[in-house]
Amino acid sequence: MPPEIKPKNQGTKQLFKSPVLEKLSRTHISVPLLIFTTFACALLYWSITHTSLSTLQTILMFLLGVVSFSWVEYTVHRHVFHMATYNKLREKAQYIMHGVHHEFPKDKDRLAMPPLVSVTISTILLLLFRLVLGDLAFSFLPGFLVGYAAYLSIHYVVHAYPPPKNVFRKLWINHSMHHYKNGDIIFGVSSPLWDYIYGTMKEKKSAT
Repeated sequence: MPPEIKPKNQGTKQLFKSPVLEKLSRTHISVPLLIFTTFACALLYWSITHTSLSTLQTILMFLLGVVSFSWVEYTVHRHVFHMATYNKLREKAQYIMHGVHHEFPKDKDRLAMPPLVSVTISTILLLLFRLVLGDLAFSFLPGFLVGYAAYLSIHYVVHAYPPPKNVFRKLWINHSMHHYKNGDIIFGVSSPLWDYIYGTMKEKKSAT
């Protein structure tokens, strides 16, 4: 993350001169949530009615999908959204993908990918997982998409509301530290699991 990006708790920013592209870059949180949950339910229904997967296989693949998404969430956030910006092209790409969110973290219209991107990603994942996993994809991908929906929900709550007095408070604190203290730590939003595994839960102390 470029060091010059400082968070502003109010306002928004126009990313594109084209009003169409600008509109497409924004979405209400309910839209992608509806897309992912509907797609997940449809795939599970297809798995039950059109495949020979057992109940145990379906449950295990669904749970594996949820856990797999949490790893993808961490990896993409750390290595793609926070990629090194050593030239102008990478700097611009990083800002459009994620830097604008760090500059305006409370802009509710940019707390989730726009619908067109959501539908495209879901379709590509279905084709890819179907090719690799066969019929198992119809229970694995729903778990992956439910994990995605859970991440979006938690991410929205963290940015749109004050810290809750429940189990989500720790997630709120973690993500706030990522935004307001150090953008190079705590990349997991829905879970700190992979931050503990990869050692990015806390700042590394300098050797003295």
